[in-house]
Amino acid sequence: MRLSPVILTVVIAGLAYSTPPDMAFSRLLPAAPALAAAMWPVLPTVLLGTVCLLLMIGLSLVFPDLGTWWTVAGIVAVTVAAAYGSHARLQRERTLLQVRLVADAAQQVVLSPLPHRIGGIEIESLYLAAAAEARIGGDFYEVVDTPYGVRLLIGDVRGKGLPAVGAAAAIVNAFREAAYGESDLVDVARRLDASSTRYNAAFPPEGPTERFATALLVQIPPGGGRIDILNCGHPPPLLLNGGILRVLETRTPSPLLSLAELIGDHYSVDTFACAPNDLLLLYTDGIAEARARDGEFFPLAAWLRRQPPIQPRELLTALHRDLLRYSRGRLDDDVAALAVRLREP
Repeated sequence: MRLSPVILTVVIAGLAYSTPPDMAFSRLLPAAPALAAAMWPVLPTVLLGTVCLLLMIGLSLVFPDLGTWWTVAGIVAVTVAAAYGSHARLQRERTLLQVRLVADAAQQVVLSPLPHRIGGIEIESLYLAAAAEARIGGDFYEVVDTPYGVRLLIGDVRGKGLPAVGAAAAIVNAFREAAYGESDLVDVARRLDASSTRYNAAFPPEGPTERFATALLVQIPPGGGRIDILNCGHPPPLLLNGGILRVLETRTPSPLLSLAELIGDHYSVDTFACAPNDLLLLYTDGIAEARARDGEFFPLAAWLRRQPPIQPRELLTALHRDLLRYSRGRLDDDVAALAVRLREP
């Protein structure tokens, strides 16, 4: 592709030399520097325009009736415009690179690298942005090792763009502090709700739509044997044990973050039994709501039930592959997932 301006120049010059003068293929020479501006720096673009100019002069010596001066003027004008276009493109690319570096830094704040193992627990993560050019979105997750056990958070901020990222960062940062300082998951959830509410008050969403977040808090106490779950309107996690799949539905859902003041802060924690080698999958709705071309949702539960006994990293790799294959590479929402393998300490 990067050699295409050179190839185009050679093809036009060859046609101009080998065909009758009245076909005037030489008038296409200005197209070469115009094409170069889309992929080359300024200096090579100008050099190619100069080569086209010299070729045109050479052709005029062979075919005196080509209308040389009009074509020469076109080559000069297009080369000048192409040089400016190349300069502007490079400036935009530098700006985009800086924006991506900032996005990477923001991602490290919201989605910091997770430990692969905490005691007897193996943990892996997956994040996919819906837009190919995006690096971060409103989905978030975190894992911390506390005196009360390993605590996990996964959630999804309603909304797009930087405000959603800021809301996610506020929730994650609050969780990092509250998970260590609060012995009860209910108190952790209240602090997350307070942080989310303060952020939304400081940076209110545009339009009448409220900004809120779903969240799932999971606690695996020391010694294992059980999983405590507090679900704030989030898709329920899945627990796989020897081909038997359980959907860990809560009896009484807790309020979504930022909505406790409206519907009450009645939080509830549900406890589920677990055993060594159980695999726990936490995910955002971008996975469960991924659609095929016929509009069918991705069958996550059936997909997980078919998986052989594999490590969390391999499971998320397979999920990534099959999710993109199912949706034909077109995700409508961001995707985040945590795979947790429970093992003996």
